[in-house]
Amino acid sequence: MRHEITAVTAGSVAQAHGLQAGDVLLSINGEPIADEIDYQALTAHELVKLTIERGGKRKTITIRKEDWQPLGLCYGDSMVLKPRTCHNKCVFCFIDQMPPKLRSTLYVKDDDWRFSLMMGNYITLTNVSDQEFGRILKRHASPLYVSVHTTDPDLRRRMMNNKRAGEIMDRLTLLKEAGIRFHSQIVCCPGLNDGEVLDKTLRDLAALAPAAMSVAVVPVGLTQFREGLYDLKPFNAASARALLKQIEPFQARCLETMGTKFTFASDEFYCLSGVPLPPFEWYEDYPQIENGVGLLRQFEGEMREVAEDDELPQPDRQMTYVMVTGVAATPFMRQFVHEYAPKNATVHIQTIRNHFFGETVTVAGLLTGRDTLEQLNPDLLKTADQILIPSNMLRHDRDMFLDGMTLADFKNRLPVPVRVVGDGSDLYNALRNR
Repeated sequence: MRHEITAVTAGSVAQAHGLQAGDVLLSINGEPIADEIDYQALTAHELVKLTIERGGKRKTITIRKEDWQPLGLCYGDSMVLKPRTCHNKCVFCFIDQMPPKLRSTLYVKDDDWRFSLMMGNYITLTNVSDQEFGRILKRHASPLYVSVHTTDPDLRRRMMNNKRAGEIMDRLTLLKEAGIRFHSQIVCCPGLNDGEVLDKTLRDLAALAPAAMSVAVVPVGLTQFREGLYDLKPFNAASARALLKQIEPFQARCLETMGTKFTFASDEFYCLSGVPLPPFEWYEDYPQIENGVGLLRQFEGEMREVAEDDELPQPDRQMTYVMVTGVAATPFMRQFVHEYAPKNATVHIQTIRNHFFGETVTVAGLLTGRDTLEQLNPDLLKTADQILIPSNMLRHDRDMFLDGMTLADFKNRLPVPVRVVGDGSDLYNALRNR
């Protein structure tokens, strides 16, 4: 592809070698550049040969620089990664269970290895052509994040409704042979890929270590919008406890033979089952935190850390807070508040049930503005000084809920100031009105 240079950073290596806005990049080290992945890989080294076009004439510019030193070139849309959409029809797909008329970005099904490399998005590897898979190997795209679900070829094809889904072990083996590392996830569906099937999947993935770095087991999420979809059953307290018990021996063997537990269950299993959370150190380096594995324990660790370093005087004003959370996190938030709130703070935990998606959805991150407004206790609001809501209820810009209600509108409908709380240290300080 041709990529027009739109700007050259002042004082950069590129400027020192005479590159200009308007020049067109044709290749690097003789290789064509498909996108930013190619560009970053080929410009990372000490010696870089750029073939450009200027005024209709080709020119090669040789640059010597430090490894990983950026060239200082800016490009237009041709270099921008546009997400590739998923071609699977997974029986558990959460997007297929979304109600209509939400903002369009919520319906995007991405399955793009480039975003897996750059942002940690999970991919299935079913939508990657052989040619594109060769580029993964050539560019040594590591680490990747792979949605495995099961290593049984026939079952994976059925679960994902994709004829290429059965190739997963072949492709993971090729990643290992190329020295590419990857994390995995298993969306566990009772009656499909649990039980003995789960045991085999875990053994197969562990056999690919150290290329296989970790596995997260997460429960299938089911909303009330499943008409016409595959008949799936949610986990309950008993089945969640059974799964945690099932993977314990495997975790112990992995710890003994590999030096890591390798397999981690998401916090939702502990919330459902009532089994106490493991200690902070149990999660090792938190490799699956984005999958909700150890999120609650990390949150508590952040509160503990700031408490240990806190040398500021405690607030002398009595404050009353209403703290919003979902069903799953309620008992843990009560515990954290009991341990870390100052003595002159009164904190009411307001549990919000998910009427929008259905009450089987219990995480705070999927609560809506409307459900929250309708369920906030008016008697508590009369005495509250502040309402605390978790930041994961809002999109990244912290300005809108899932149902499209803006944070500004949410605040305007309440008689009490609202504060958005991020991590554990943020909550610790919020409870001290800092």
